[in-house]
Amino acid sequence: MKKISIVLIVVLLAGGCFCLDRAAAQTGKSPKTAKAKTSCTSCHTDFASVMPKNHPPVKGNDLAACLVCHKPGRSALEKKNAFSTRIHLGHLPPKGTLDCLVCHTWSAGKSFGLSGRKESWGKPTKEDMALLKEIFISWASSEYTDNLHAKAQIACLNCHGKDIPGPDATVENPKCLECHGPMDQLAKKTEPSDFKDRNPHKSHLGEVACTVCHKAHGPSKIYCLDCHPKFTMTMKGTGKPKQ
Repeated sequence: MKKISIVLIVVLLAGGCFCLDRAAAQTGKSPKTAKAKTSCTSCHTDFASVMPKNHPPVKGNDLAACLVCHKPGRSALEKKNAFSTRIHLGHLPPKGTLDCLVCHTWSAGKSFGLSGRKESWGKPTKEDMALLKEIFISWASSEYTDNLHAKAQIACLNCHGKDIPGPDATVENPKCLECHGPMDQLAKKTEPSDFKDRNPHKSHLGEVACTVCHKAHGPSKIYCLDCHPKFTMTMKGTGKPKQ
């Protein structure tokens, strides 16, 4: 999971498209260096039909046309990212079976960016890219916490920032509480009606890291049940990845 966390952030924070490199799809392999191929009309002959309802007219038929208004590379905020999540969810399973190398540029171990932009968000290797794609499929279709965030239009950068985290990086409680807190209100929300002391957000252990229970890219776990197996407690995000 540490290695997976290293590559987690890159694509969603870019706010770009997740489209198919057909040669890579046919061979099952990705090149070590890839330039983006960003024409949306290669798949969508009626480009306007894929726009949200009441979307202003767009001049152009590629990613650059979107980036006039939808600026990538912004700092981590709790604000929802409808553009990034809509683009990625529309091109990943279960809605699509597409790859990143049409709209993203990549040189293995050197850079990863977005077509038409100079920024690089990291230096993912070939192995990192394979893990990144695995994570994005989970984000788009799993029964884990990552998919719950995707459905809420929360992109990777909202929690992790725009740069690739280090091998020991995690999401700290203050970042979680930007959306889910403050803690006293969260504790009140999850207070049991019968046994009020059995509150996972008001633990007798003091402040517990949210990630002890809430796993983003794997099944979440109710930590309390390790010591109190007879407690009746449930939580979201404990499911399985969808195939």
